[in-house]
Amino acid sequence: MKVSIKDLQVAMEVKNAGVEFQINDNAEKQLGDLFVTKANLIWCKGKTQKDNGVKIRWEDFIAWAEARGAAPAAKKAVAKKAAK
Repeated sequence: MKVSIKDLQVAMEVKNAGVEFQINDNAEKQLGDLFVTKANLIWCKGKTQKDNGVKIRWEDFIAWAEARGAAPAAKKAVAKKAAK
């Protein structure tokens, strides 16, 4: 993946306008843009505009990320019990 910042409008903290990341595959085809704002993340597939993107609240993203991180550990614990 190639990830680049398209427009950096950030001082020390992310403002309401946020930061826009352009995501391209290794063949330089644009996959979409990711906006990181104070309130949420916004995924815009392809050349979709920010207003039409998929909004993900920070709380939802954190819960999703933590659940994914916990899943492999839970599987290992079950596998150890089964092996005994």
